[in-house]
Amino acid sequence: MSIQYMGLQDLSGSLVVLEGIKGASFDEIAEITLDSGEKRTGRIIELNEEFAVVQVFEGTQGISLENTVTKLTGKPLMMPLSKEILGRTFDGIGRPMDGLGPVYYDKMMDINGKPMNPVAREYPRSFIQTGISAIDGLATLIKGQKLPIFSGNGMPHDNLAVQIATQARIADEEGQNFAIVFGAMGVSHDVANYFTSMFEQTGALNRSVMFINTSSDPVVERTLTPRCALTAAEYLAFEHNMHVLVILTDITSYCEALREISSSKQEIPSRKGYPGYLYSDLASLYERAGMIENSSGSVTQIPILTMPNDDITHPIPDLTGYITEGQIVLDRALSQKNIYPPVSVLPSLSRLMKDGIGEEYTTEDHPEVSNQLFSAYAKVQETRALASVIGEDELSETDKLYMKFGQEFENKFVGQGRSENRSIVQTMDIAWDLLRILPKSELDRISPEMLEKKY
Repeated sequence: MSIQYMGLQDLSGSLVVLEGIKGASFDEIAEITLDSGEKRTGRIIELNEEFAVVQVFEGTQGISLENTVTKLTGKPLMMPLSKEILGRTFDGIGRPMDGLGPVYYDKMMDINGKPMNPVAREYPRSFIQTGISAIDGLATLIKGQKLPIFSGNGMPHDNLAVQIATQARIADEEGQNFAIVFGAMGVSHDVANYFTSMFEQTGALNRSVMFINTSSDPVVERTLTPRCALTAAEYLAFEHNMHVLVILTDITSYCEALREISSSKQEIPSRKGYPGYLYSDLASLYERAGMIENSSGSVTQIPILTMPNDDITHPIPDLTGYITEGQIVLDRALSQKNIYPPVSVLPSLSRLMKDGIGEEYTTEDHPEVSNQLFSAYAKVQETRALASVIGEDELSETDKLYMKFGQEFENKFVGQGRSENRSIVQTMDIAWDLLRILPKSELDRISPEMLEKKY
């Protein structure tokens, strides 16, 4: 027999306070029935011996303190899952919004997930080809990795997310069993429509699951959207042995929602008003990427976040950089030159890249070529700084070649079409064409044997 509680102690914003609740648990779902008979759903976000704080998904407007009836369900938010979720679009908490009816599920899973045993984790190695040279060549995405994209307001990260989603594939023979889970948090309606229409036009929707929380949806939903997306990804990966790429945008909207909820709970704020547990909360999302021994499925994550004021030291990119295995940084100066994607090469890195490239995974020259491109482009920045002081005409002949290399590198290697899908072989061919601009004596990161073969 379930106990129903009559009346509320207090309400504030999207929160209601219940007194005298017994046997409740943190994250438990509550059903709230209004005086009018309308039913709403809430989640317990704070609990002690005297009271429970319930966050109402649909907001507290119209809720009465006296006549509201609350019933605890005894379980956290569960998501119905089956392989039929592929090709479907859901709202921020996993309810179908594509008009195709409910999901006939094989399994119900807690959206908070289960911790992945570190001992059972498998080391990520296989290369995922995105078709984007700046990523594949210089900050390679590895299956089972978490590799965020650091962007800024007004930058083309939405286009990049769609391009990765439509082009990404695992480069080995297992690449047939590949799926995309896309989670959008706090996006405007036109951006939500853009994602949906682009997925439909490119045919990517058939192998995708979309979770869309718009800016007009309740803030509490925004904190659940990435968890719903990752739960769907884990189900496809570890129940159906699929390789799943999870793209989450925008993590900044998620953190703003956390800050708003923390403020309404009157918690003591930390840096820039964010809650002190922001690090562990983000880790609870990012650490759901990976591979498990004795399972052929995998979950790979590309979280996208917009850095407030393009500040990479802001708490959100700062903490994300600690948890994840590298980052891809977008550069506003390149974007203003109409270079797409505007990937800033020097601060971008993939910490797992060294173990997933080379003859066995990509091409034999990939490790040496990527090192040489980084080295040469770093020299380009030094040469440009020198030219700004003494003038370009005063540069040595070698420095002038570096200036030419830098311009060609940005336009032809970093820059590419919004629907251009380059193989890793094409990426390496472009890299060698660029390196031939420089004298052979300058290519000190490439072995003489490789230079003899390729230069």
